[in-house]
Amino acid sequence: AFPWLKKVKQKYGFLIACEVATSQHVEKGLANGIDIFWIGARTTPNPFAVNEIAEAFRGVDVPVMVKNPVNPDFGLWLGAIERLYKLGIHKLAAVHRGFFPFEQTKLRNIPKWEMAIELKSECPDIPLIADPSHMAGNIKYVENLAQKALDLNYNGLMIETHINPLVAKSDAKQQLTPEQLHKLLTNLIFKQSKVIRDNKNSIIENYRDQIDSIDYQMLELLAQRMEVVRKIGVYKKEHKVTIFQLRRWIEILQTRGDFAKKTNLSPDFVKQVMRLIHKESIRQQTDNG
Repeated sequence: AFPWLKKVKQKYGFLIACEVATSQHVEKGLANGIDIFWIGARTTPNPFAVNEIAEAFRGVDVPVMVKNPVNPDFGLWLGAIERLYKLGIHKLAAVHRGFFPFEQTKLRNIPKWEMAIELKSECPDIPLIADPSHMAGNIKYVENLAQKALDLNYNGLMIETHINPLVAKSDAKQQLTPEQLHKLLTNLIFKQSKVIRDNKNSIIENYRDQIDSIDYQMLELLAQRMEVVRKIGVYKKEHKVTIFQLRRWIEILQTRGDFAKKTNLSPDFVKQVMRLIHKESIRQQTDNG
């Protein structure tokens, strides 16, 4: 397809991009004037392949995008990016294309937005690109996923398009026609990433002040809870009582989940929080035991 890409570049002045999985791919891409490269989801988790690709780029100043691995392993995604950076590739971007679903879902790949947000938090200077086509697996979900990414302040979108999806060699169901792509881009709402502060007492700043205050109160309460946990740990040690108490743990999950319903909180969310707190409680009692 290199001749086609060259024609597009010459006729329209577009930058052209392609996926690479080996050093040979890199060499051929560079020889054919490719401007941007990306490492695919199945290559990202392979440190040997990433090293090989990075070595092929040594001394070449081109952008490289890294797709998340197929399985939801944050360390593998971050590790591939860090490995490339250490080997001298500094024009990097991360591409979020979703993760293989281990449960029944309408989407081809579940987004797990929280993992992409965590990556952005760890690497704030690296652009984050969404690939709603691979997340969706079907064109009817692409626009909503693209809008969600923009709402989360992603830096760009990678959307698949084909002049005739019916004859596409792969992923036909997720390919938009050029007309559909134009309509989708027209429908998207681009929002500002920063709040314009007209005055010191803007409404949103007041809300944020409230959140800050509540967060610090929560942390103080958690610290108090852990202090009680440690005291219980000392008692258990002195009286030869096991650290993990199954009946008590089941009671906590049940009662906190029931209480969540009364406070307009998701029981599942509250149970997730309680599991994290319980994990830390076990650690505290074990380390102090």
